[in-house]
Amino acid sequence: MNPEEWNRRYRAVDLVWGTEPNRFVAEALGSCRPDGRALDLACGEGRNAIWLAKRGWVVTAVDYSEVAIQRGRRLAKEEGVQVEWICGDVTKVELERGAFGLVLVSYLQVPTEELRAALARSAAALPPGGRLFMIGHALRNRAEGIGGPSPPEVLWEPRALESELRAVGLEIARCEEVSRAVETEGGTRAAIDVLADAHRPAA
Repeated sequence: MNPEEWNRRYRAVDLVWGTEPNRFVAEALGSCRPDGRALDLACGEGRNAIWLAKRGWVVTAVDYSEVAIQRGRRLAKEEGVQVEWICGDVTKVELERGAFGLVLVSYLQVPTEELRAALARSAAALPPGGRLFMIGHALRNRAEGIGGPSPPEVLWEPRALESELRAVGLEIARCEEVSRAVETEGGTRAAIDVLADAHRPAA
């Protein structure tokens, strides 16, 4: 989907994703001591960025949907937190090198070349010891799960993602499929995601 398609989607619903952080983000980062600056790439309406800011991070959030950024800015003001909002393409945005102790990439479902560009920028934005946390729709979800996009070229596969993370110089603590329950009219079904937790090696 291009920016205008996302703008239309965000205009159609008050809050597409709600205000609570993604459950995997909250589980993985909830016990992480805030340590300076955090970057939320493909932030959407800002639910994760605002949650990080509430926890004490100095947050920069990037998304190419103007509607999503405007909504995130409004929500942050309502919650009384400061977030730097940038409307831009996460595969091209200029980021300060080594400036962010944490980079979050959630549900960035783009073709491999675009994901590779975003990962290169993410890795460069991390200092030694900095952490990259990713969660996204799995390739296997297309056939066995529920929800998410259907084009296989935008879905994640753990081994392929591991290879991309190593290619940008990161060490991987975890890269695997995880599932979450989704309520449907026919009952509860499992959606399959890929979770990756990596860091830039210490100098």
